[in-house]
Parts: sequence; structure tokens; C-alpha cells
Amino acid sequence: MPKSRIRKKDDFTPPPAKQAASISLSSGRRWVAPLMLAMFLIGLAWIVIFYVTTGDMPVESLGNWNIVVGFGFIAAGFVVSTQWK
Repeated sequence: MPKSRIRKKDDFTPPPAKQAASISLSSGRRWVAPLMLAMFLIGLAWIVIFYVTTGDMPVESLGNWNIVVGFGFIAAGFVVSTQWK
């Protein structure tokens, strides 16, 4: 049986190296962290004031819905936190 020809393989050449993108930590989103913390603190303060004043403050006409308002501020803080890079 005849022998097949042996093909020479090309030498491996690695692909050109990509330059790493520089990451700028001060890239225009400086407002996110302070706003997020402010929303958390406002929500917490709203709930604490409601409990400490036995429902007379912050808005007496809302009654127990003041708790929902406080948690709404906290939830808004979590929504803002998704913008943090």
C-alpha cells in the first residue's frame, strides 16, 4: 500500500494582543451613592419617626401607610443603587 504524503503544519501565530480598556472610577456617576444613601436614611427616619411618635408624625392622615412610604423610600434607594458602577 502506498504511503500518504505528510503535510507540514503552519507554525502557530497568536492573535494580536488587545489593549486593556482603562476603567475610570470617577465616570460621571458621582450622584448615585449619595442619593442612594439619602433615600435609605430618609426611609429609615420616616419609619422610626412614625413609631416613636405613635403615629402622630410624619403625616398623621396616612396612618399605618406611613410604613409603606418609608419602605418606598428604601425601595427607591435600591432602584438607584442599580445605577452604581
